[in-house]
Amino acid sequence: MKIKIIIFILLFIPFVSSAKGKVIKGKIVENQSSGEFVPLAGASIFWKNTSIGTAANMDGNFTIDEINESKTLVIQFVGYKTKEVNINEFNNQELLIQLDPNIELNEVIVAERKLGTILDRDNPIQSQSITGAELCKAACCNLSESFETNASVDVSYADAATGAKSIKLLGLTGKYIEMMTEKNPNFKGLASVYGMVYVPGPWMESIQVSKGVGSVINGYESITGQININYLRPQSSPKFYLNTFANSMGMAEVNLIASAKLSPRLSTSILAHGQDNDREIDHNHDHFLDDPMVTQYNFINRWNWDASKNFKIQFGGKFIDERRIGGQKDYKEDQTNDMNNAYRIDIDTRRYEAFAKFGYILPNDEDRSIALITNFASHEQNSFYGLRNYDAEQKYFYANLLYQSYIGNLKHKYTAGLSYIYDDFQDYLSGDNLGTNRTEKVAGIYAEYSWLPNDNITLQTGLRYDDHNIYGGFVTPRLHFRYQFAPKTTARLAVGSGRRTSNPIAENSFLLASSRSIEITEELKQEKAWNFGLSLTQYFDLFGRGFTLSADFYHTVFDNQIITDLDNSVDRVRFYNLDGKSWANNYQVELKFAPVDRFDVVTAIRFSDVKADINNKFQKVPYVNRFKGLITTSYATNFNKWQFDFTTQLNGDMRIPSTQENPSEFQRREKSPVYAVMNAQVTRRFKIWEIYVGVENLGNYTQDKPIIAAEDPFGEYFDASMIWGPIQERKFYVGLRFTIE
Repeated sequence: MKIKIIIFILLFIPFVSSAKGKVIKGKIVENQSSGEFVPLAGASIFWKNTSIGTAANMDGNFTIDEINESKTLVIQFVGYKTKEVNINEFNNQELLIQLDPNIELNEVIVAERKLGTILDRDNPIQSQSITGAELCKAACCNLSESFETNASVDVSYADAATGAKSIKLLGLTGKYIEMMTEKNPNFKGLASVYGMVYVPGPWMESIQVSKGVGSVINGYESITGQININYLRPQSSPKFYLNTFANSMGMAEVNLIASAKLSPRLSTSILAHGQDNDREIDHNHDHFLDDPMVTQYNFINRWNWDASKNFKIQFGGKFIDERRIGGQKDYKEDQTNDMNNAYRIDIDTRRYEAFAKFGYILPNDEDRSIALITNFASHEQNSFYGLRNYDAEQKYFYANLLYQSYIGNLKHKYTAGLSYIYDDFQDYLSGDNLGTNRTEKVAGIYAEYSWLPNDNITLQTGLRYDDHNIYGGFVTPRLHFRYQFAPKTTARLAVGSGRRTSNPIAENSFLLASSRSIEITEELKQEKAWNFGLSLTQYFDLFGRGFTLSADFYHTVFDNQIITDLDNSVDRVRFYNLDGKSWANNYQVELKFAPVDRFDVVTAIRFSDVKADINNKFQKVPYVNRFKGLITTSYATNFNKWQFDFTTQLNGDMRIPSTQENPSEFQRREKSPVYAVMNAQVTRRFKIWEIYVGVENLGNYTQDKPIIAAEDPFGEYFDASMIWGPIQERKFYVGLRFTIE
């Protein structure tokens, strides 16, 4: 109770500072042949020879703090020529920067490499933008593979049969991360396990990763952080883009992007993706497929309409059809699915989405605006895991109406709004005779205030109230504070709470790839946690080179958590409300530098200490690495004709649930070893196309016998879910990108 009182007091304490700095303001636009200026939302702006930058808002406007070490701004945007601007030439006037579209790719000659990641120096929330340049450094087939070069986010296989991916941030699983697509909450419930493979890598313009509690504007669910995906926009997409990819596991995919400007104000784009893998590969000879056979068709149609100077509309639709097949080889489709046939996992999914954004800027004042963000998703899944059927359906609707303005001057900004969530969730698991039939209706109201007395201080406080038809009303406070106490040193503080509704079977469906029974021992409550974070960013010069050093610490403590208990018995998994304590501590240090021109290096080390009361014992949460190390290197020749990327991940040990109840031949270690995974890629660029080749798991390190009792999948000891390391051997791939701007 004392913590809550302190937080509420801090939310409204005014900070006083007499420091006064200089802020650069400007607008990024395209000067069309008609003479009209079209804002370029999302354009990257950063100081030359640094990683200090920001991004243009939806109207093309930006602000950035002036620094001593550079007076040249570099402006980049997909489909446009890079531009450099010396701010001394503008005599303190607001900048109007015009970008020219690329006509031919070989005409774009820039003095600096496009940054792979950009740290937003002005944002009070610690956030990092992963650009398209970073996504091209690895085999980024989809979102789940976009974090191989990122030190903060972990992605690994959740089991050895379905291809499901497990994501972690601050030592906690992905269900505590708020996943969004262009500020629309997404990948909830049924999409929480496979949602990341529904976003092809070539479709993404950028990914924003923020740690700790997020803004109240985006809802109450963010606990450990937010991951927001920006798709390529119709007004800035290539006219035509083709990406083909194939790897040594038999997977092939094609990505197609086509865009058109139908008028100076109306543009549209089509993003299409096809993936197919029909080969039964079993390199470890356990008679189970090393990689599931997946057929996926994915399609988006997006529209952008600048109805007037002040009124803009974005809308579109998305469709996904995927069939995922895992299990034993030689399954007979024409035979009954029973114990006389091979063990099969078959997951058939269809998902439909519709989304729209409406934005209106008040006349004569571009700092006052009204916006409406909406999203609808329908997700159907029919599946069976051996002899157990799991069928589920979810319909989700989200709406957020917000008003942005200021009090007196731009030092006092605020956003207020209303939100509504409708979530109809139904699932049923045969054999265990478990199911959910729940409809959530949540109406929310919120306000967020930002105080910017000068360039060195930003205080952002937020408070929201949500009325839940099942859990009643609750309040979510958030506070973020940024203080630049030296020209090259910035500190951030974050504190707040978050809540979420658990869908235990859907969020842990990979556990169905085992003989474990599912038990929900009591009525599950809403999960609730507090998150506290402190970060420090230091920029410095050494040997004539710029370095960026960042360190952070985050502490998450749960008031209530849904415990996934794999320790009670090897033949069951139990779900129940937390009875006792649960917390997570996460420490990370990261260093970025360029020892020579066109050679970028990122090194990082992270430690996680995550514990909870599980099976009547306060102990380490399983499947959380005690530490992780990362080294990424990237070198490009002149004019980026050749690029060489190499990544090494050092994975620390983790606790594994005990299997000592099993006969000796089915017992496994209770602590994983320390191991390293290395990935490499070489890219060759030509006029309008490029080819890339690479290898994943270069050292060929794999978990020995990942499936327990693989020879008897219908028996009582079978378990394909106890995965702590790589399950696929060394994998080669090749791809081709073709672009017409």
